[in-house]
Amino acid sequence: MRKAIHHLKKSDPVLRAIIERVGPCRMEFSAPEFSSLAEAIVYQQLNGKAAVTIFNRFAALAGEPLIPEGILKLSDEQLRSVGLSKQKSAYLKDLSAKTSAGLLDFARLPELSDEEVIKHLTQVKGIGEWTAHMFLIFSLRRPNVLPTGDYGVQVAIKKHYKKRKLPKPDVMEKIARPWAPYRSIACWYLWRSLDIKTV
Repeated sequence: MRKAIHHLKKSDPVLRAIIERVGPCRMEFSAPEFSSLAEAIVYQQLNGKAAVTIFNRFAALAGEPLIPEGILKLSDEQLRSVGLSKQKSAYLKDLSAKTSAGLLDFARLPELSDEEVIKHLTQVKGIGEWTAHMFLIFSLRRPNVLPTGDYGVQVAIKKHYKKRKLPKPDVMEKIARPWAPYRSIACWYLWRSLDIKTV
């Protein structure tokens, strides 16, 4: 991590200022397994507290640890009763069915390239590039992911790099070029920079 921080500070003065304000990098990771992906689906488009409440109710119903069979045995009514939309329930069932059938193989993911992981995960309904990027960063601990579709990263780039509007992916790629091979860590700092009151 020290090497990454050193590289980012040296390669980008804007990021250096953010790193100095935020302090040490404290990324939290989850295991690259089925339950992490199920959790990511539940968390989509929800704010922190609501997501935690719904996820805890869902996990209590499906049984811990979360496994495909536990989710597949639940009815749509049961899933709805814990606050999951019809759409998310369908996504969770698709994830569970594909994992059960062996179409989704979590044991193989660490050997795959970032692109292959994205392709492998996005075969599940409801898992798009953003969720796959989050899985790469926070479960597979890939150091060089740039989630161009992430609203928080877009907002932070707009703010710190003085853009008039939210940056498009090509603009983000250009700004992030000097961060390689540690773009995931740079993004963590950008997210944190939004939590800190700055003058």
